[in-house]
Amino acid sequence: MSVTIRLTRAGSKKVPFYRVVAADRRSPRDGRFIEQLGVYDPLRDPVEFRVNAERLDHWIKVGAVPSETVSQLLRRQRTAAAATKA
Repeated sequence: MSVTIRLTRAGSKKVPFYRVVAADRRSPRDGRFIEQLGVYDPLRDPVEFRVNAERLDHWIKVGAVPSETVSQLLRRQRTAAAATKA
């Protein structure tokens, strides 16, 4: 089984809200998933992106591959965290 870390859409029409999940690569976008790892809300000001880092690291060590979008969000979060520390 190949696992991917990706976003699933939730929320109502024109009010998107996304969950960051670990899911089997073959399952549909909003279908079955293994574990919810966090949330992404692009409509909040500032944009909300929360991830359980411990579980994310676990899934990556096991061989899960983040989607391109999740990779970009993680990269953006890490650079923002580094900028606040400096």
